[in-house]
Amino acid sequence: MSTDPVVTLTDALAAGEVVVLDGGLATQLEARGHDLSDSLWSARLLLDNPDEIRAAHADFFASGARIATTASYQVSESGFLAAGRTANEAATALRRSVFEARVAAEAAQDHEGIQRWVAASVGPYGATLADGSEYRGDDTLTVSALRAWHRPRLHTLAEAGPDALAVETIPSLREVEAICAELDTLGMPFWLSVTPHHGRLRTGESLAAAYEIAAATNNVIAVGANCCDPTEFDIVAAAARHAAHGIPIVFYPNSGELWDATARRWTGSPTVTGHTQHWVAHGARLIGGCCRVTPDQIRQLAASAAGQDASSG
Repeated sequence: MSTDPVVTLTDALAAGEVVVLDGGLATQLEARGHDLSDSLWSARLLLDNPDEIRAAHADFFASGARIATTASYQVSESGFLAAGRTANEAATALRRSVFEARVAAEAAQDHEGIQRWVAASVGPYGATLADGSEYRGDDTLTVSALRAWHRPRLHTLAEAGPDALAVETIPSLREVEAICAELDTLGMPFWLSVTPHHGRLRTGESLAAAYEIAAATNNVIAVGANCCDPTEFDIVAAAARHAAHGIPIVFYPNSGELWDATARRWTGSPTVTGHTQHWVAHGARLIGGCCRVTPDQIRQLAASAAGQDASSG
């Protein structure tokens, strides 16, 4: 067990450390034999089989990840009610997501003597509709309505005690503004990660505008992108450096494979592990993977990051 002093994730990033995130939690749960085709996706297991959530986190920790991103991405009162669950079950799932990740983090930390952290996933409103809306940003909610919708889950997650909130896969400036307005009053470290396509938000809006909003918000620890092609990095990094100068970059793309909607299968080969040193050299300090990124790929990414000078770039 490590005798090193406890360091917050905020302090680690301020010191220039490169911190490796996990990969696709749902991908790993499916690899472990779980059917995630219902509307609650991996969130269902928080109530029905939480031990498997903990085991999937452990798989990524064993592969070199230092942060577990919780299974709360798709958890909300409205989403649970639409799926025939209750608001109380949604709150229980949010708290349990942090608990299971924390238990896995502490077990890995005790075993290897390397500090681990927990980031509570805050997915977009569209994710809870289970219709792909998070990749379009075409909901009709106002900024104030989105803020009110996010408020209970943000507060419940913060009270559960993660090290940070992972605000991720956000598709629109409206939702960035709404979440950041609520976070500004919450006092919780967070990163903002949007889901870009061809260098812009899914709504066609500016990446830099999103990062400007985050940079003006209390307790932001990183800005960047997730759930995108690995080749989006350079545009993301340029926008982040311009709009949020001095704030670390977070980047955790998909595997690089392509989804064939007609054949309903993934095609091509993973490319996510071939860019690590480039990302670090150009300002990325939180790096990992999203959809289709496995523990083996996180192991390769971590090994590559370990040989990179964190002070470069």
